[in-house]
Amino acid sequence: MFAPEIYMSRRQELKQKLKTGLVLFMGNDAVPRNFPDNCYPFFQDASFLYYWGISSPGLSAVIDIDNDREILFGNDYTVDDIIWMGPQEPLVETAGRTGVKEVRSLRELKPFLENSGLKKQDLHYLPQYRSDTLLKLEKAAGIPHEAVNQGASISLVRAVIEQRSIKSKDEVSQIRSALEITKEMFSLAMEASRPGMYEYQVIGRAEGLALSRDARPAHCFIFTVQGARLHGASHSNRMKEGDIIVMDGGVESPLHYTSDITRSFPVSGRFSQLQRQIYEIVLKANESAIEKAGPGVLFRDIHVHAASVITRGLQEMGLMKGNVQDSVDQGAHALFFPHGLGHPLGLEIHDLESLGEDHVGYDQTIKRSSQFGLSNLRFGKALKKGMVMTIEPGIYFIPELIRSWRSQNLHKEYINYEKLTDFINFGGIRIEDDILVTESGAENLSTDIPKKISDIEMKSS
Repeated sequence: MFAPEIYMSRRQELKQKLKTGLVLFMGNDAVPRNFPDNCYPFFQDASFLYYWGISSPGLSAVIDIDNDREILFGNDYTVDDIIWMGPQEPLVETAGRTGVKEVRSLRELKPFLENSGLKKQDLHYLPQYRSDTLLKLEKAAGIPHEAVNQGASISLVRAVIEQRSIKSKDEVSQIRSALEITKEMFSLAMEASRPGMYEYQVIGRAEGLALSRDARPAHCFIFTVQGARLHGASHSNRMKEGDIIVMDGGVESPLHYTSDITRSFPVSGRFSQLQRQIYEIVLKANESAIEKAGPGVLFRDIHVHAASVITRGLQEMGLMKGNVQDSVDQGAHALFFPHGLGHPLGLEIHDLESLGEDHVGYDQTIKRSSQFGLSNLRFGKALKKGMVMTIEPGIYFIPELIRSWRSQNLHKEYINYEKLTDFINFGGIRIEDDILVTESGAENLSTDIPKKISDIEMKSS
């Protein structure tokens, strides 16, 4: 945990933003894989972590703004629990380390909420993303589970987004520590990958390295020679000479702040000439996008800039044609770059996304586009000092998408479909860094993880 004053200050700021009412935070429970005692690894709800700091299942918490009370609801281990799990710090002591003085049994949550309802206090809670939590909130607050998210507090959502979006020095330090381990993982993967090996032989070692550093993966690692599959989770392919690996991974810091990095590198240790050309375009889009970032800059404009760099590079290779700006305005580049440039990063790899992408990344002036590709941009509004974002442009040759567009003659004035025949099995290349928005621009927090061709080939050879 951070110092108790940090959590106390966060809760106090939230009270000042909301001014009145009762704020309910539902912690996550352990989830069985196939029978009750065999559970998935536990991940605490990120907003619960942010305000209460406790990464244990079976907890809920309340801020009673009107009566200036902060209450943690949960149960201490019974003797039967201790037999299987060992002793646990008393909950009252854990609560004290996060600045909470009042602890109650979990069974008291429902009558407490009922009593608050009789007093006609407004109940604030966040949208829920897990079915078990929907049912738990239904039981505690008497709200039908199918109506829970319709009743979520928009004022609370906006307040939480405003607080969590700006990272303190302590939070950034946690992200830096996660990136140190991530750097080791990527170096190992680049050095270990060889033709004839299976993907799982390499990614298993990288994941094991993270575990050996007392860290755990922040999400399911992507490690694939099928780089045209944006979120491919399988690791069953046998790597061969000429393949490009796309590796997308990150870990949690000791206090659960995450890293999220992508690198693309050759299995054989050397890029081919075509691979080198495509890689250099993506690298230029990545680096120039980072240079564009800064407080007050619309992230949507940085995305469009990266798309323009990609379009111009593909034109130089003869794969695209026409006016660059017109091509990007019409969305022709999305055949090769169909996703957004990046997303917020923090206690989640897609930070705050469970509260609604449009609440997090858009506002009254910046609305989400309906255009293919641009519609996948998770964050479009202006950056602020203290935000941590990913910058992850890519170029992909997705056979099914190419065939679909070609059959419809989509954007034929901007795309040279004849030349794409030679690239149908190319795969994809993505480069992702984590940046901190500073007072005058942006700091690349992951600059030590190799991404220049000479550095990658040195690592991979």
